[in-house]
Amino acid sequence: MKLRFLAASIFTIGLGCAASAVEIKSPSGGLVLTVDMKDFGDERNCPFFRLIYKGRTVLTDSRLGLDLEPDALATNLEITAALRSQQDTTWKPVCGEREVVRDHYNAVQIDLTEQNKHHRLLRLTFRVYDEGIAFCYTLPEQPNIRTFTLGAEQTQFAFTANHNAWAVYRAQGNYDGGRIPISRIKPGAERPLTIEMGNNLFAVVTEARCVDYARMKLRVAESQPNTLEPFLDGEQGKAGKVTGTAPFTTPWRVILVAESAGKLLENNDLILNLNDPCALADTAWIRPGKVIRDTTLTTVGAKACVDFCRQRGMQYVLFDAGWYGPEGDGKSDASAVDPKKADSLNLQEVIRYGNDKGIGVILYVNRRALEKQMDEIFPLYEKWSVKGVKFGFVNVGSQKWTTWVHEGIRKAAAHRLMVDIHDEFRDTGYRRTYPNLMTVEGIYGNEEFPTPAHNATLPFTRFLTGPADYTYCWYSGKLKVTHAHQLALSTIYFSPWQVLYWYDKPGQFNDDPALDYWKDLPTCWDETRVLIDQIGRCVSIARKRGTEWFIGTINPAGGEIQIPLSFLEPGITYMATIYSDRDPDNAVSKAVRIETIQVDSTTILKPHIPANGGQAVHLIRAMNPR
Repeated sequence: MKLRFLAASIFTIGLGCAASAVEIKSPSGGLVLTVDMKDFGDERNCPFFRLIYKGRTVLTDSRLGLDLEPDALATNLEITAALRSQQDTTWKPVCGEREVVRDHYNAVQIDLTEQNKHHRLLRLTFRVYDEGIAFCYTLPEQPNIRTFTLGAEQTQFAFTANHNAWAVYRAQGNYDGGRIPISRIKPGAERPLTIEMGNNLFAVVTEARCVDYARMKLRVAESQPNTLEPFLDGEQGKAGKVTGTAPFTTPWRVILVAESAGKLLENNDLILNLNDPCALADTAWIRPGKVIRDTTLTTVGAKACVDFCRQRGMQYVLFDAGWYGPEGDGKSDASAVDPKKADSLNLQEVIRYGNDKGIGVILYVNRRALEKQMDEIFPLYEKWSVKGVKFGFVNVGSQKWTTWVHEGIRKAAAHRLMVDIHDEFRDTGYRRTYPNLMTVEGIYGNEEFPTPAHNATLPFTRFLTGPADYTYCWYSGKLKVTHAHQLALSTIYFSPWQVLYWYDKPGQFNDDPALDYWKDLPTCWDETRVLIDQIGRCVSIARKRGTEWFIGTINPAGGEIQIPLSFLEPGITYMATIYSDRDPDNAVSKAVRIETIQVDSTTILKPHIPANGGQAVHLIRAMNPR
C-alpha cells in the first residue's frame, strides 16, 4: 500500500490577479479535467469544469456553485488556492464484487473566494481516476457562513450532443422503455443515469456518500440543450433544501467514463472509494448468504424453512411483514409477536432452533415502527440473537429522511444487526463505511415479474451503484422468464444477501437438480468479469470465488451467442456444469437441461438461448482431466 500527497500551489487575492485554469489528469493521463472561471451571460466570474477522455470531449463547460439563501455562492469568485495530491492504496471489502479494491487518483482542492464585501469561501475538491471523476463542495468554517440553507446547486453536466440515456424516475423504475435522448428526460430522473455517447463511449452521472443531504435526482437544464443538472429531492416529490452548519461537505457528484458498458460495471468500486473506510473494528459477525422468506408466520412453517436452508445451502430465514401485526397500523408493536399469532408463532423457539442448526433469523420492520421504536427494538433483537433487520417502506429523498436511514444503519451496527433496506432507497456506497448494510431494494425486481429486456438493462444502470435485493422466484406462474434465466440472474446480479424462492414454500420442492446451482452459489466474490454487455439485449457475467467460477448469461435478443472462456487460468482444465433451457424453441417451457463438459481457457461456449431464457455455468477445477 502506498499513499502520496504532493505540495500545493497557492494563489492569493492580494496579488491582484486571478489564478490561471487548473488542469488535472487521471493517473494514466486518459481523463483530463479543467477547472476555470468565465462569464455566463450577465453573471461574472463563474466557476466551471470540462472533461476530456482520450481527446474526446465528455463534458463541455459545466457550471459549479451553490444557491445559498439568500445570496448564491456561484458568481464573482476567484481561484485563490489550489492544493494537489495523489493517492494509490488498496483495501478489502467485507463482502464485495472483488476481493481487493484499488483507490488510485489524482486530486486537487481549489479555494474560491468572493470578490465582494462578504469574501465568502467555497472549496471544491476534485478526484480524477482512470475510471471517472468526482467532486464535492465544502463550506469551511468562516465568519460569514455559520448556519446555512441551501436551496439548490448550480452544478451542471453539459454534454456535447443529445445523446441517448436509460432514464427511470423511481428507484423501482422499469427500464423497458429503453433509451431516450437527453432532451426527453423528464425532471426527477434516477441515479445512476447511464448515457451512450456513441463510438464506444459511455458516461454515467451519479452520486456517492449521500448520507446527510437531499438525494440527487436529475433534470434537463432550462434553455441549455444537452445539459443535466441536479434536482435536490424533498418531501413528497417537491424540491428539497439542505440546512447545515459550517464546516459542511456535500456528497460527491460522479461521472463514470468507459469505452464499454461492461467496463462501467467492472469499475463501479469507484463509488465505494468515495465513501469513508470501514468504521467497525469487528466485522466477523457480518455474514453474507442466501435467504428464504417464511410465508406462513408460524412456528411449524418457519422451522420447515430452517430445515430447507440446511438442505439447500442457505443461511437465513426472513420473517416478513405481519409478524408483529399489520405493518400499516401505527399501533402494531415491533417488540413482540402479534398477539393474534401468539398461539401459532413462537419466535424465540424458531430463533433457538435456527441457531442450533446454524441458520439465522431476519426480522422485517416497517418504517412506522422503526421511526417510533428503533432505539427500543434494536437492543432487544440483539438480546434475542436476531441476525438482521429488513427496513420496510422507508421514507427517502429529503435531507431529513436520508439522515434518518443512515443513522438507522449505524444504530443497527451498534447492536450487531445486518440490514436490508426496502423500498425506494438506493445506496451510494455507504456499505464500505458500514458493511452491515447487506443489500437494498431500489429496483424493479422479481416481485413485479419484469421482462428479459429490463433484466438485461439493470447491470449497466441500477447495479452501477451497488447491490440490489431482486427477490428471485421459482414456481410462480407469473414468471415471464425460464428457470435457467432465473439461475443466470443470480450470478449477473450482485447482493451479499440473495433472497431466493420469494413466492415459494419448502413443501413445493422435490429434488430438482437444477436448484443445485443456487445451493452452490456464493453471494460475495473475489473477481468479476463482464463477457457480453449489450444493454437490454444480451448480458454475460463471470464471477469467481476461490478457485471456482460462475457464469450467468441472458439473451433477450434470442438466438445463438458465443461466450469465450479466455478469462480462465491458462493450462488449467475445468469441469463445467451447464444449466440451460431444455427446449429453447418452446417459449412456455421452463425445464432446465443439465450437462457437464470439460473446458479450458481456449473453449468457446455457443449456447442457443431463447429471448426469455438463460444459461448458468458452474466451473470447478478438474481433479483428473481427460
